Amino acid sequence: MDRLTFSLILTAVCLIFSVVVEARPIVRSIKSTHEFDRLLEKHSKETGLPVIADFYSDGCGPCRMMAPIFKKLAKEKKDEAVFIKIDTNAQYELSGRYSVRSIPTFVFFHNGKKFQEFSGAGEQQLRQYTDMIIGKAKDENVKLTLENLTAYYAEYDASKDADAVQSLLNKCAGSKANKNVDECVGASAFNLTRKLKKKYKKGPKLVPRFVPGEGADAETEQQPSSSSSSKQTKSKASNDPKTANLSLATMEELQAEIERRMDELRDAEADAEDEDDENEEDLHAFQRGSPFPQPVTIIGGGPAGLSAAIYAARSGLSPVVIAPPMGGQLLGKGVDVENYPGMFNVTGPEVVASMRAQAIEFGTTFEADVVTRVDTSSRPFRVYVNETDEPIETHAIIVATGAESNWLGIPGEYELRGGGVSSCAICDGAIYKGKDVVIVGGGDAAMEDALVLARTSSSVTLVHRRREFRASKILAQRVMEHPLITIRWDTIVTEIVGESIDDDKRVVKSAVLSNVVTGETDIIPTDAVFVAIGHTPATQFLNNANVQYNEAHPGYLMTYEGSTKTSIPGIFAAGDVSDAIYRQAITSAGSGAAAALDAERWLSEEGLGNEAAEMEAELMAELMSESHAHEKSAADAHYNVYEDAGGANATTKARRKDKVKNKDKSTAPPQEDVMVEEDESVLEL
Repeated sequence: MDRLTFSLILTAVCLIFSVVVEARPIVRSIKSTHEFDRLLEKHSKETGLPVIADFYSDGCGPCRMMAPIFKKLAKEKKDEAVFIKIDTNAQYELSGRYSVRSIPTFVFFHNGKKFQEFSGAGEQQLRQYTDMIIGKAKDENVKLTLENLTAYYAEYDASKDADAVQSLLNKCAGSKANKNVDECVGASAFNLTRKLKKKYKKGPKLVPRFVPGEGADAETEQQPSSSSSSKQTKSKASNDPKTANLSLATMEELQAEIERRMDELRDAEADAEDEDDENEEDLHAFQRGSPFPQPVTIIGGGPAGLSAAIYAARSGLSPVVIAPPMGGQLLGKGVDVENYPGMFNVTGPEVVASMRAQAIEFGTTFEADVVTRVDTSSRPFRVYVNETDEPIETHAIIVATGAESNWLGIPGEYELRGGGVSSCAICDGAIYKGKDVVIVGGGDAAMEDALVLARTSSSVTLVHRRREFRASKILAQRVMEHPLITIRWDTIVTEIVGESIDDDKRVVKSAVLSNVVTGETDIIPTDAVFVAIGHTPATQFLNNANVQYNEAHPGYLMTYEGSTKTSIPGIFAAGDVSDAIYRQAITSAGSGAAAALDAERWLSEEGLGNEAAEMEAELMAELMSESHAHEKSAADAHYNVYEDAGGANATTKARRKDKVKNKDKSTAPPQEDVMVEEDESVLEL
């Protein structure tokens, strides 16, 4: 490509770049490996800020749960660290480079190098590691200059000549810790200063390497003063791409300028996306502070909870849905949802998104949090969440929290979570593209996960402890006919074996299998083990609420009278928390609708409802009544006695006569007309 073409490209970029980027986006979405490498280099050499990366997938429930937490933390620490997100489905190279084997995985970078990482939905871990790396970046934001080191030796050891001082500084700059820079900075500068202090009782003066507001993150550039020389002004102008003569620039300068401007454009786009997301969240977020209790509060954001929200909202109850943004088990389905009426060739996340949009349309608000306990000792009920001590008061509660994954409880399972052991194939399956994986289970969830994994993995071994599957016939048939899926009947996994790939990370190496009929044991190599052996209802937050559980199905709420009513009046159960038999998205949605109808009827019978809306209606009626009274009094205030009496002028008199002619003479007393005429004659005299 010649210079003219490059100049034209740069000119076009300059014209497109009409938005001034004043700050980094809160969370930047990485679109390419090149963009990621440039960002690491930029903050390593220009700002000194650590970079915190969230490796995620859109179909991963825990990823969705951690996304708002990650964004909230990014807002809190926006001046102390750089937060980015990397889609593992789109950025295979980056996922492989950093051995991401489970999502979400958070990787922490400092000076362009990986400092620490962890996998899983742990807010406390995320905050702990973030504070740790920010502290490290601040501690190492130091530089030892030649001037300060020379002055130091002049005072404490004059025998050191200039060459010796320069040699010592070069040694510091060339140390392993400073391999990416050519200055004595960071840990190397700190260690050298500590050694000199130990030897001479005092160390040389360190200066900040990076100053906030300078470098790549400076929002504005100081303008030259009126006393600046014309030479400086000319030089500055020549460096401005909008005013520079592009023909004087080298090819490398043109390329660098294009890349810089494209990075800024991507920043601007990401910033705009963040603003849209924030506006969307604020628009539908639950607002505290009302003096009235909520008519109905729905705990859970899956099909049951969202269906209940739609019905309750349409009944004018203005429900609030309390749930982390995970959307229940349906959100984790990677295969198409084929058995939900009206939904064809769509994934679980699409179904949940459609339900949520419909609930919002009718006035549902959302609290993105986890319920910790419910106080039923008095009315109204009090619902406590994780983020605040202030409870949500409510007349009725619909419990629709679904169920949580069960685990095998075998050696290596807990220790290797995040290193190849997972319960979510759609979350972590893509990470094991072209690798061998094992899945344990025999129900619909196991069949769906096996089919998902077979899309990307080189082989899938399905381990089931019986001779036949519990799954639906069509799913089981697909699995048995799939060429990449091998089934191990009458077999269980007794141990998961791992290996270390670095000092602080272990990953799955193999699985130990045992045949329950013959007792034979063998070891198969594998890169991951996915567990899909059922779920347990997520009802632990009700343990102190005195609600009755189903004795035949431990953990499931007991419902009565063929309805969604529980043992506590005003609390209703929907979805998998009370359904130990069907456990389908469609049955959950149906029970959610039933729970909303039951709640609405119960509120009506108890004389309860949307008190805030009722008060608003009463105030409006009162204002309208006052308005009518005001209009009547205003009309009375304009009454003119001369108009009925005849008045002093012909216009008033003619108006009065027209009114008299238009009266219904059949109802008017004859004497009234006489009196009017008499009154007229008297007034005229």
